[in-house]
Amino acid sequence: MQGLNHPEENGSVKLPGRHRQLKVGFSTGTAAAAAAQGALRELLGLPCSEAVEVSLPKGGKLTVPLLSHGSYGSRGEALVVKDGGDDPDATHGAVIGARVWFSPADCQESETFRGGEGVGRVTKPGLPVAVGEPAINPVPRRMLHQTTAAIRQLTGNNLPLRFTVEIFVPQGEEIARHTLNPRLGILGGISILGTTGLVRPFSHQAYRATVVSALKVARAVGLTGVVLTTGGKSEEYLKRIIPHLSEEGFVQMGDYVGFALKTAVRLGFSHLTIGAFFGKALKMAQGFSHTHASQGLANFGELGRWTEEITGDFLLSQAVAQANTARQVLEMLPEAHKKAMVAEVGRRMLAALRKLAGPSPELATVILDLDGLPLFWRDRVRGSS
Repeated sequence: MQGLNHPEENGSVKLPGRHRQLKVGFSTGTAAAAAAQGALRELLGLPCSEAVEVSLPKGGKLTVPLLSHGSYGSRGEALVVKDGGDDPDATHGAVIGARVWFSPADCQESETFRGGEGVGRVTKPGLPVAVGEPAINPVPRRMLHQTTAAIRQLTGNNLPLRFTVEIFVPQGEEIARHTLNPRLGILGGISILGTTGLVRPFSHQAYRATVVSALKVARAVGLTGVVLTTGGKSEEYLKRIIPHLSEEGFVQMGDYVGFALKTAVRLGFSHLTIGAFFGKALKMAQGFSHTHASQGLANFGELGRWTEEITGDFLLSQAVAQANTARQVLEMLPEAHKKAMVAEVGRRMLAALRKLAGPSPELATVILDLDGLPLFWRDRVRGSS
């Protein structure tokens, strides 16, 4: 990866207490947008160098190398090697490609996005993409749209250019076997993902060191309480909900729930607020001290049993037990039962966190909906001596 220019990243992350810097990578969504740009340039006969510049969702630009690019008959095509930096996953090193051609004259859409070979197709509800659609998530779709819009401006004319953009991954079906896609009902390949366009280093040692450093900074500025969140988006929403707390009081613990709680207690924090979206909250409620998908999925069968106990609705409990994702559960719960069910998850979450933290700190929990609004908020619960 080269040419990183982003307000929050400079291409590497310095580890506390260590000399080596970890390399930041880019997502499959960024790779797809870069490949689409190369393919569009070839289709339109525009200059195409060995690397293209991609606009990132949160601002800034990233220069991404092209593995190859060319014009083949009536189509432009380009390939990119996905670089996960120092956070390699199943898609690290995968070839992500794009083919672009002019849409038929009667096509009403300015661009049509398709999933080619190696890109999965959604077969179950509860995901950000509708059933039947290629597994190209909303942010990568926006990045692809921005790419085509930018190329239109480069043509220097007002022709109503309409494109079909097909994203493909030559080894995607094989790669997907090493992911959770089959269990989530995404069949035939990988997902095109990414919310920031970047992949931050996420090695266990590196991330734990970052959590420790952030907690020590909070103590150093005199804070006795912090808000622990599972990621950037939940932190963003919690900052709106708790605006009086200083920047140092928000710590992204990621999936390291048990580690963050025990470290915070060891450093002497007297009250901790744990904020998460419903899916992560459910995993905490079920006793996960590490909530990454590699540690297992939430048990919807158990959630179904809780549903029957709380609501007495057997059919609803069966539907919950067979759910594909936590998002789907929230969507299927009728308003008459949603508050009680989320409260049950919150109660169990608090009890599980208490076991991890021990008796000393006051605990507060916040469960967020997908729009960042609190579904559940239990504040300042004391432990027992």
